[in-house]
Amino acid sequence: MDIVIDADSPVPPYEQVRLRIAELAAAGTLVAGAKLPPVRQLAGELGLATNTVARAYRELEQAGLVETRGRAGTLVTARAGRTPAEAQRAAQRYAQQATALGVPPEAAVGLVRAALGLPG
Repeated sequence: MDIVIDADSPVPPYEQVRLRIAELAAAGTLVAGAKLPPVRQLAGELGLATNTVARAYRELEQAGLVETRGRAGTLVTARAGRTPAEAQRAAQRYAQQATALGVPPEAAVGLVRAALGLPG
């Protein structure tokens, strides 16, 4: 993830992380349903304390830009990714149906790409 912390900035590090994730989602770089790195992993990559990144994630969640789903991780919401909620629900239904049919994830994604007219 493209986040750089400016140690000389008057903006606290947690706010820099929060703002950057919100920017990436608004720009479409982080799409709805995109999984954010675990708090400890991102903290390690950025050289920050885990509580700093956890605070950024909490504030993003309070704003409705991400949601935490336990072991599934922290995901960008449709609201943040500017993706219609119905499209996100349709994708979830498709994933559940493909799984129930025993379609491997790579093949399920390939089917969607083909349906959208995208190359393999």
